[in-house]
Amino acid sequence: MTFSSIPGLDEVKSKLTGSVQANHIAHALLFAGKPGALSLPLALAFANYLHCQNKSGTDACGTCPACSKSLKYVHPDTHFVFPLGNIKGDKDEERFRSEILKNWRSFLLEQPFGNLGNWISFYGGEDKQALIAREESREIIRSLALKSFESTSKVMIIWLPELMHTSAANGILKILEEPPAHTYFLLVTNSAEQLLPTIISRTQMVHVPLLADEDVENYLRKNYSLDDAKRNEIVQLAEGDLNFAIQLTSAEEDHHQTRFIDWMRSCFKKDFAKLISMADEFHEMDKLGQRNLLQYGLSMMRETLLRISGANPMSRVKGEEEKFVENFSKYFSVPKIETANRLINEASYHLDRNGSAKMIFMDLSLQLSKTINP
Repeated sequence: MTFSSIPGLDEVKSKLTGSVQANHIAHALLFAGKPGALSLPLALAFANYLHCQNKSGTDACGTCPACSKSLKYVHPDTHFVFPLGNIKGDKDEERFRSEILKNWRSFLLEQPFGNLGNWISFYGGEDKQALIAREESREIIRSLALKSFESTSKVMIIWLPELMHTSAANGILKILEEPPAHTYFLLVTNSAEQLLPTIISRTQMVHVPLLADEDVENYLRKNYSLDDAKRNEIVQLAEGDLNFAIQLTSAEEDHHQTRFIDWMRSCFKKDFAKLISMADEFHEMDKLGQRNLLQYGLSMMRETLLRISGANPMSRVKGEEEKFVENFSKYFSVPKIETANRLINEASYHLDRNGSAKMIFMDLSLQLSKTINP
């Protein structure tokens, strides 16, 4: 991964490359962004930049021997720690580690902007919660005790440290505070608030925002053949999440607008028989379709809030959506929208963790019904 292969985020890239050029690199960086932010790609690009033998002021060269290895994620001085479910593996621990690392490298190559859910599906651990085991702290210390093989720097990338077993998190505190010379920790988190304060205090935070709509649109325009209407719809739904936007490019046409409007009308009317039927319907959708529907719901809540606030020039909706938002806003207030947003986000959280879609959507329907029409 190079910085040039990551859309947008110029300010963050400039700070990272500038720290190297000024020889003022923090020994532990915490790349912190919301789910959907390109925190992991930035950490991978930064590791590549550190190893590159012919780096410029703005990026790695992409062609030197170090870059050739980094771009395949096989550089011997870049180490990875990532969450894994309790899957049945080879009894030979070293062989199992080698195989899962091959899977990890393949995942990064095939889905460079992928998230935790994509990774779990990739290695086939859908039925198990992904965690970073307590044994990983010993593996981190062992790996970093070795001399570097080729580069002047050693890099340890820990993806989603908030999923670390408490023993593992406590086990790396000393080496995180006083690592060997020319060793850099790159921690990548989606939930910095869940990390131990002792870990946060030992790192320098790099805030990674979601992409601007313009950056997502430009990436789609450059890499996918989409008509303007489809591309604009994807940009609106993605809300800065490039990985989600990419998934939507290959999704079948989803009638989320009609489905969401019908759903909200049923919630308002408290048509519980219809809501039960709809929960069954939502349960049959694939995960992308379910997430798409909830994301669309959040988008409509945003548009409703803009309508209530009189900020119509910022609105993105047109046609039937505009008529719906106009009518919808008559029954909403700011506190109601805050509650609805929280409920939809909680439902999305539970779906991502393999909760029963039928139960999640039924509960959400009842809660939204109570919120919209007390």
